Amino acid sequence: MSILVTGGLGMIGGHTARALLDLGRDVVVTAHRRSDVPAFLAGRVAVEQLDVTDPDAFRALGDRYDVTEIVHLAGSVPGDDPVGFFRTDTAGLLNALDAARAWGVRRFAVASSLGVYLGRDEVPWHEELALPTAELPHLIVAFKKAVEPITTHALRGSGVQPVVLRIGSIWGPLMDPESPFNPIPSYVSAQLRGDRPAPLPAQLGGDWCYAPDAGRAIALLTTAEHLRYDTYNVSGGRPYTRQELAIALGAADPGPDPQPAPYQDIGRLTAETGFEPEFDLPRAVAHYRAWRADNPR
Repeated sequence: MSILVTGGLGMIGGHTARALLDLGRDVVVTAHRRSDVPAFLAGRVAVEQLDVTDPDAFRALGDRYDVTEIVHLAGSVPGDDPVGFFRTDTAGLLNALDAARAWGVRRFAVASSLGVYLGRDEVPWHEELALPTAELPHLIVAFKKAVEPITTHALRGSGVQPVVLRIGSIWGPLMDPESPFNPIPSYVSAQLRGDRPAPLPAQLGGDWCYAPDAGRAIALLTTAEHLRYDTYNVSGGRPYTRQELAIALGAADPGPDPQPAPYQDIGRLTAETGFEPEFDLPRAVAHYRAWRADNPR
């Protein structure tokens, strides 16, 4: 019996696969354009090259593996064609949902985003908040917001339990070192090259969850014996100020934060699984520096 992790060689997928392995589960990961297997997964997982938009290839995995849970994390990066992006990622989601129903898996976990809360002024953000109608800043956030009702409605009556993962601002090993979504990897990259890092942005602060912690949270939700809800925040559960980030990075003090940054309440996650973050920000930065000394991403 295996757990299938689509996008399992990416940052969040790779750390989810590792955490599942550490829990004693057999894991199959899929990858499309990426082929490099991180050292912490090498020899421990089955790797399938798969275009998740190909329904026949997706369903054929069920002929080779007894899949009992699916964690769907595969996704593409938007280019200049928003319709093409939505078509690609919707096809991948629908194929994963179709496979979940056909194989009769126990649980289907899927990536959503903290961006679904944009427009709510309450701090912290928790799962009981009604999602507002708001202008969304990015195509990925718009898609993730749509993922939630598509998943829950598609699995209704199937016996497959949906688990919507409202994933926070995750960073760490396997992230694109020049990602625009988090300032830490590029700052550390510049330090390791001996370059002068760019100043930390003025508007900065938030709940930066380290990737190994996020992967462990997802693994615990995937394997829990019982879950009472179908939606969970996946994050560190506390905000960091830009001053705290500057101290952790050894950067120049950027001055006080203009206002408290939003963050996600992980009380539901902790109550259901016992999850607590292992890494605070200073420890995460130190761990990431050590990782990047030997790894390109």
